[in-house]
Amino acid sequence: MSVDIATVKKIASLARIAITEEEAARIAPELDNIMGWIEQLGEVDTSSVEPMTAVIPNHLRLRDDVVTDGNVRDAVLSNAPQAEHGFFAVPKVIE
Repeated sequence: MSVDIATVKKIASLARIAITEEEAARIAPELDNIMGWIEQLGEVDTSSVEPMTAVIPNHLRLRDDVVTDGNVRDAVLSNAPQAEHGFFAVPKVIE
């Protein structure tokens, strides 16, 4: 695939980047080289390589999915301006 100035302008327009004619002429060969590298990667034989999600093996540290109240009610309510019976107390809004 060859990248020309029109393609660079189209990409810049889609990316909402304002470029001049000179900038587009300078960027076109660079993008063409990048596309060439991508085509080279497509030629590599990867049939014997197994798919992986990371370079090193990762194991998730899991915990039991148990619902708890956190046992920090008193610590949380200590920040409240007013608390009653273990709950936040707020002024009445509806008259």
